Amino acid sequence: MPESTIEFRVRYAETDQMGVVYHTNYLIWCEMGRTELMRQLGATYAELERQGVYLVVSRAQIRFRNSAGYDDPVRVRTRLTRMRSRGVTFHYLVERAEGQRVLAEAETDLVCVDSSGSPRKLPGSIEELLDGALEPQIA
Repeated sequence: MPESTIEFRVRYAETDQMGVVYHTNYLIWCEMGRTELMRQLGATYAELERQGVYLVVSRAQIRFRNSAGYDDPVRVRTRLTRMRSRGVTFHYLVERAEGQRVLAEAETDLVCVDSSGSPRKLPGSIEELLDGALEPQIA
């Protein structure tokens, strides 16, 4: 099962007055991981949008475990865990790149919509592309 991994350092602008990463930045980091996984699978969001396919977040859940601060090295691991006819679910593990201390775990559901925002089925080509990355389900 493919997993996308990105690494970067926390920027000063991502921290609050106490020098700790502000919580909403984790959602941005999840998007970075999701975008990279899609790219590795062979489909960029720009390509999908040119085809009239938009994936919008319908649910986001984050469990914070440890904090990160300015200039900390961060790693985001992303994998696809569920696919439905009109949407997908991604799981993220955000960790300190040095020492692999878990900072947060997150999950997002994305729904496929057309250019007018109406729900639509995932195109067959996208389902096929994502199917190879889908984490096996345990019965």
